[in-house]
Amino acid sequence: MSYPGYPPSDGYPAFPGYPPTGQESVYPPAGQYTYPAVPGGFPPSGGGTYPAAPPNAGFAGAAGYPAPGGYPASGGFPGAPQAGGMPPYPGGPGFAVPPTGPGFGGYPQQPPAQSYAGGGPAQIPGFPGGQVPSPMPGPPAAVFQCTQGTIQAAPNFDAGRDAEILRKAMKGFGTDEQAIINVVANRSNDQRQKIKAAFKTMYGKDLIKDLKSELSGNVEELILALFMPSTYYDAWSLRHAMKGAGTQESVLIEILCTRTNQEIREIVNCYKSEFGRDIEQDIRSDTSGHFERLLISMCQGNRDENQTVDYQKAEEDAQRLYQAGEGKLGTDESCFNMVLASRSFPQLKATVEAYSRIANRDLLSSIDREFSGNVERGLKTIVQCALNRPAFFAERLYYSMKGAGTDDSTLIRIVVTRSEIDLVQIKQMFTQMYQKTLATMIASDTSGDYRRLLLAIVGQ
Repeated sequence: MSYPGYPPSDGYPAFPGYPPTGQESVYPPAGQYTYPAVPGGFPPSGGGTYPAAPPNAGFAGAAGYPAPGGYPASGGFPGAPQAGGMPPYPGGPGFAVPPTGPGFGGYPQQPPAQSYAGGGPAQIPGFPGGQVPSPMPGPPAAVFQCTQGTIQAAPNFDAGRDAEILRKAMKGFGTDEQAIINVVANRSNDQRQKIKAAFKTMYGKDLIKDLKSELSGNVEELILALFMPSTYYDAWSLRHAMKGAGTQESVLIEILCTRTNQEIREIVNCYKSEFGRDIEQDIRSDTSGHFERLLISMCQGNRDENQTVDYQKAEEDAQRLYQAGEGKLGTDESCFNMVLASRSFPQLKATVEAYSRIANRDLLSSIDREFSGNVERGLKTIVQCALNRPAFFAERLYYSMKGAGTDDSTLIRIVVTRSEIDLVQIKQMFTQMYQKTLATMIASDTSGDYRRLLLAIVGQ
């Protein structure tokens, strides 16, 4: 499949300054944050506790965040907060406090907009007393994920009219950046593709080339990302993460460990058709060991997508994971890979709940103890997405802006790729996790047209 306006083999022209100098293979930039070496996790000695969850916050029970053993607040990625720098987190009596009940207490549960259907406790084989303990959902039931993007398709859309507006904004001396922002921030990706085609039909010019000649820096990178078809943008991001010296493992993890089966398959096909390369071969060339195997598993796009939870299987998988890690000397990495790469996300959530009862610690803490490096980060990302996907992206956005400097490419990539999927839920989780709005942090960390366009996409 060929995307109009993009070179079929050489790829999309490199963004200026992408990836940021010195950040080619660091997740987040090395030395940007220092995690305090305190046993049991964050906060350090003398740190405060986290307040109780606000009404209707949607978090599970009163369990802490997380159990001893220390799932880092940064999601296990290098770059956790400075001592005393982590904002309060709603949902429990304190970080590194043992759970007070049988439920899982490590990662924030799905936000209010994502709920499980089902009734009260049911007799389920494999659980103590035959009942599903609180806060487990009732009988196996389909999962309904209600998500919403901040960008919707514009009503009364006219591609020709928008193409004319963009042409006038770039014609003559100077550029009307606000006019460009008003168009691109209020059209869906599909509508932007129609504008691009109409522009070439009407003026015999390539809109992307015209935009590149008029813009620069981060605002150019952001606008060009908005005009890429979503599948192409993911494929492009993966290609540039592995192109040249060094590898941006964070990008590989963020994309391949969070997308749906259909999205993965489309990305793999686009990668081949647009760049003339096999993504599995590139992964093998740029990664190794258990991390390579995890990414290859993700590239298959074969995760079970049956939304009905089998609690007996969840109990069995939890026992299997325990015996592969905490319950033995050494680690059976292939067992973790098999379970986390093949089970549906609702099924994994039930497995995580069961694991916390069997192992007396949460699965994220066990992964932290049994693994290290990129494979640890990849496995944790999968578990986080099973528990609360918007919270994972909210955390990534927070650390892209926290501290000195900004990881603009990560900020742009997440805002653009989630803008029509679940950015509304990501914003809600951001506020609950960090007691400030995403818009507030963007406004304080960016400037000029770049800030205005980001805020227009995120919405106030």
